[in-house]
Amino acid sequence: MINSTGELNKKNFEIVVVGTSLGGLEALTVLLADLPKSFPLPIVIVQHRHKSSQNRLTDFLQQQSSLQITEAQDKEPIAPGRVYLAPADYHLLIESPSEEEFSLYENDFTEWGGVAVESIHNSKSPIPYRGTPTFALSTEAPVCYARPSIDVLFESAADAFGEKVIAIILTGANSDGTEGLAKIKAEGGLTFVEEPASALCATMPASAIANVEVDWILPLSKIAPCLVNLLRIKD
Repeated sequence: MINSTGELNKKNFEIVVVGTSLGGLEALTVLLADLPKSFPLPIVIVQHRHKSSQNRLTDFLQQQSSLQITEAQDKEPIAPGRVYLAPADYHLLIESPSEEEFSLYENDFTEWGGVAVESIHNSKSPIPYRGTPTFALSTEAPVCYARPSIDVLFESAADAFGEKVIAIILTGANSDGTEGLAKIKAEGGLTFVEEPASALCATMPASAIANVEVDWILPLSKIAPCLVNLLRIKD
């Protein structure tokens, strides 16, 4: 477990992903209620729920949180400071756009958005530019008996954001999320797991702890304050 946030504050995290199952409604209520309106990162959540579930989860959580909460839509760009829920009966993935390259030359001028800018290098210098990641919805087979699956979301987040992901496993009744959490950890991302003793159902957090070298194992009530401190957020 990490005891110092000194180096982590230099990482410039870009996204938070959360996975939960049985007991998740209560856990998400606590987590989201303790995050300030100024929270800067997008938060993407998979909560296992019945495929016939409507928007009641979104509506209920919105009453508990100062952050805007919506269900993710296919091809929707991911915006900062928003909370996104995986729709019922769909896997939710994050897609990273391909990099585009722009070339600048010595003593040359390049049109950039209609404005001429002078070259900043002495030779051909491709500058990579990453566009905005988007969501993708899938009806492929359930993973760990679940659709949406936590593993599917976490693994796609690791592919798209690498070490800039913060992943959180909360209460739940199966091992979904363990493999995805391991991938995020392998990519250098930051991993949180709810302390099993504080979880309504300890199976999911216990599986993650048993199989992944988790960075933080915290009681539910301590996770949001730790995030706020880590990201140095001020109300």
